[in-house]
Amino acid sequence: MTVAGSDSGGGAGIQADMRTFALLGLHACVAVTAVTVQNSTGVTGIQEIEPSVVAAQMRSVVPDIGVSAVKTGMLASGPIIDAIADAAVDLRIGRDADVPLVVDPVCASMHGDPLLAADALGALKERLFPLATVVTPNLDEVRLLTGIDVVDADTQRAAAVALHALGPRWALVKGGHLRGSDVSPDVLYDGTGFLEFPSARIDTPHDHGAGDTLAAAITGALGHGYAVPDAVGFAKQWVTRGLAAAYPLGAGHGPVNPLWRLDPEAD
Repeated sequence: MTVAGSDSGGGAGIQADMRTFALLGLHACVAVTAVTVQNSTGVTGIQEIEPSVVAAQMRSVVPDIGVSAVKTGMLASGPIIDAIADAAVDLRIGRDADVPLVVDPVCASMHGDPLLAADALGALKERLFPLATVVTPNLDEVRLLTGIDVVDADTQRAAAVALHALGPRWALVKGGHLRGSDVSPDVLYDGTGFLEFPSARIDTPHDHGAGDTLAAAITGALGHGYAVPDAVGFAKQWVTRGLAAAYPLGAGHGPVNPLWRLDPEAD
């Protein structure tokens, strides 16, 4: 299940999540948190969904259809986060429950448009992070969440420690925005040790939905029964292949493309 916002341009949000889930052989259920008005150049409007309706979507689907893993993306506001956290506890979703929870703490679009109310950051850290199996912030989100400006491997590890202290079982600090590195280095931390997931950088401007796709691939792998480190390793390869197959769309940034998986010669 994805609990996230809708992208009218189809490149990120629940649309990106559902593409990845489908191509991983999974049925996608959704709880829509907000409808965004956006295209390839930016976000021009947001309509939040009533928090009780967001939670009701979860409470309707999980007891009937069942879910093997859940991810969150754009959550928009503190009341929505509170409603999701309450539903997750009741439905036994989270790090110490039956169903793993991946929290992608989406705070802004790739164009810098805010996707989370300023006063909702506390709710994200206090209500949702302690329920998370793994959190997957990018470096801009890391700075907002921890106050740490990641500029190298040492600060990336320090940020992973600070994120883990907020309560998730695992903290993943993505390094795609660490432009000083020759590779794209992700660091995963569980409170005892670090695992590193470097990959070659893909030279493309078309990376819309990369964070959503990575988190969705982690969620899908967890849904298939992977352990967290294996799920992260799988997802890192998945998004790298998606970036290599990305395509132009509109006047701005095109989307990461998981449709590479349909290539009969893909391994």
